[in-house]
Amino acid sequence: VWKPAPGAPAWPASLRAQVAAALAKVPPAYRPRTRHFTPRSPKSTAAPEPARAGHGGHGDPRAPAGARPHYTNRLLLEASPYLRQHAHNPVDWRPWGPEAFAEARKLGRPIFLSVGYATCHWCHVMEHESFEDVAIATLLNSRYVPVKVDREERPDVDAIYMAAVHAMHGNGGWPMSVWIAPGDASQGLRGVPFFAGTYFPPRDGARGRRKGFATLLTELADRFKNDPEHIARYGAQVAARMKASLAASQSGPRVGPAVTDRLVAAVARRFDPVHGGSRGRPKFPSNVPVRALLRHHLRTGDAHSKHMAVFTLKQMGRGGIYDHVGGGFARYSTDARWLVPHFEKMLYDQALILRALVEAWVVAPDAELERLIRETVAYLLREMRRPDGAFYSATDADSEGEEGRFFLWTPAQIDAVVGPVEGRLLREVYGVRPGGNFEGRTILSLRRSLADEALARKVDAQALRARLRASLDKLELARRKRVPPLLDDKVITAWNGLLIGALASAGFHLREPLWVAAATRAADVIDRKLRTPDGRLLRIARAGQARVSGLLTDYAYFIAALLDVFEATGEPRWLARALALQRQQDRWFLDRKAGAYFATPSDAPALLAREKPDYDGARPSPNSVAAMNLVRISALTGERTWADRARETLGAFAGRLHRAPRAMTEAFVAVEALSWPMREVVLVRPKGADAEPMLRVLRRTWQPHRALIQVEAGAGVAALQQSSPLVRAKVPRQGKVTAYVCVAGACKLPTTDPNVLRRQLLEVRDPD
Repeated sequence: VWKPAPGAPAWPASLRAQVAAALAKVPPAYRPRTRHFTPRSPKSTAAPEPARAGHGGHGDPRAPAGARPHYTNRLLLEASPYLRQHAHNPVDWRPWGPEAFAEARKLGRPIFLSVGYATCHWCHVMEHESFEDVAIATLLNSRYVPVKVDREERPDVDAIYMAAVHAMHGNGGWPMSVWIAPGDASQGLRGVPFFAGTYFPPRDGARGRRKGFATLLTELADRFKNDPEHIARYGAQVAARMKASLAASQSGPRVGPAVTDRLVAAVARRFDPVHGGSRGRPKFPSNVPVRALLRHHLRTGDAHSKHMAVFTLKQMGRGGIYDHVGGGFARYSTDARWLVPHFEKMLYDQALILRALVEAWVVAPDAELERLIRETVAYLLREMRRPDGAFYSATDADSEGEEGRFFLWTPAQIDAVVGPVEGRLLREVYGVRPGGNFEGRTILSLRRSLADEALARKVDAQALRARLRASLDKLELARRKRVPPLLDDKVITAWNGLLIGALASAGFHLREPLWVAAATRAADVIDRKLRTPDGRLLRIARAGQARVSGLLTDYAYFIAALLDVFEATGEPRWLARALALQRQQDRWFLDRKAGAYFATPSDAPALLAREKPDYDGARPSPNSVAAMNLVRISALTGERTWADRARETLGAFAGRLHRAPRAMTEAFVAVEALSWPMREVVLVRPKGADAEPMLRVLRRTWQPHRALIQVEAGAGVAALQQSSPLVRAKVPRQGKVTAYVCVAGACKLPTTDPNVLRRQLLEVRDPD
């Protein structure tokens, strides 16, 4: 029997029975994430532990295996890993929904909304300092209705209230903390925020902040009770600013390649010529729009555009943001040299960086870029792939109560694993020294490329790479014995879509059929397991349960993935499914009056505002991805109306694209594609014929404004022509694999010669 949350209203008997049944089902080795457990007495307050090198150190709040938690709340009934992390806080958390709003209205209390995600380091800090503190929990339970939201499960709720944080403070982040007036019953879930922020220390003076969380809770509850009219007026003002910020700008001239030139100039002004990326710190991979830069280079021949893209990727791959032992990239670098990362690894970062690496490698083939591609894919297939073939979401930054501990090394640890001789070489190359570069240990990094390292040592570059890789592999095996960071094991349709597309593209261009097969298998899992009986997408799957209606990000990212899988495999079913989902997206999300797409479907419960997403954040705007999907679908089907819709989508953001091009860099992938005539390539092969000589041309030719249909003559053409009339009457010539290249409605002569195909692809056409 667990204790009632301190200060919380009594639960109905039915809810108590539900939670008791869920608690009874936890396995014997269950480790409740709390510091309040039997047999130890709970702590009512705890002084925050000192910050470690500015990273906000805190102890791991998990109890020993088999411990019984003192407190359990409704979040134990949820499937989200993030929500379940908070199931044993003394806070009486509720999930987002009408029940929480109804209770707040009944009790006459504000809602305290906390938004975060499972691998968020500072979310863990605030949990440990405040949500595990009984005195603070009592304040929350007795004066608020506390609500927890997983931003990865409900990005629509996150976006609405993050707009409030920006409206009040000009910036935001996670954890997000919002004080909400629930309004009357007619408003449903449209509560207005009257105060908002991100992380708050527990008490006054902690971490150098004048006011702590406990003081704010008291003051704001008093204000809500004593001056509700002021709260309502101010909340309405904030809500108006939120709605304005979430609405797309309709004004502005047509967006063309000249705006891409302005984007590139803006990126160049902030470019760091020494370390790559943008100048200063922190350094985010997304701050340099690699894909837009490479397309600008293609159109203009500007060598600096290519340099900024390729140099940034290489510098990232040499820095500590890259996991040299196990592969994969951390979220961002806290310093200006890509050295000290925020150690969590997100699936979407791997996907976006992998896509950029592949495109850069096709433009500028290079051993360093290829190594990063192969090691990143190996990491994803080894550590992030579920048994059924879909991909997990993320891994945490923390383990054993410390940020980054899993990834750090001392000289003695390295020598113990690989021996003193190989250890000395590895330590010299990767900068491992006594005292380290991060809290007494070392984040591995390269000061220069391995090719330059080999040149300086006067040894063969390939032999040096192999020797170092052998040592790193031994470290990776040894690292598996450490306590790993938490794995966020939910499957998110949108993030899988990003990874599936990048993996299919990588497999196609580097001729790795196993990678294409992995992408195909994951796409099949999403298509089978995360959809409703009527074919609509679901967003989340965990523990065998799929839930939450798909949002625009899920549709746009997964449609893009299906198009990539189709181009890599030629299987007709993937194009057919992409077209079906695009029609659904148009039905449920399209703003038919003003153009572009809303974040939520038209039949979703109404929130305070309906966002039409434009800005790129850590992930590209789904409207930007949707615009490029429409361009590709137009080229693959020959239906120009899809391209018209792409122009309408971009037109909805024309003013913003002109005023602030850096805010929507992914949109310029579609802008450039619409400015150039798309090449439609149909590759028809006789049954059993080897298409590789022709495919090799397509793999190694930088052609981003190209749609590829590879199909087998006969039954393959018959199956595909239902989705793409372009394949009709396309037959192999002289019993050989034949390429048909069309540009802007004008077709070249069919060819069976790879050299002729290359010339046809590279014929210069001026952009429109």
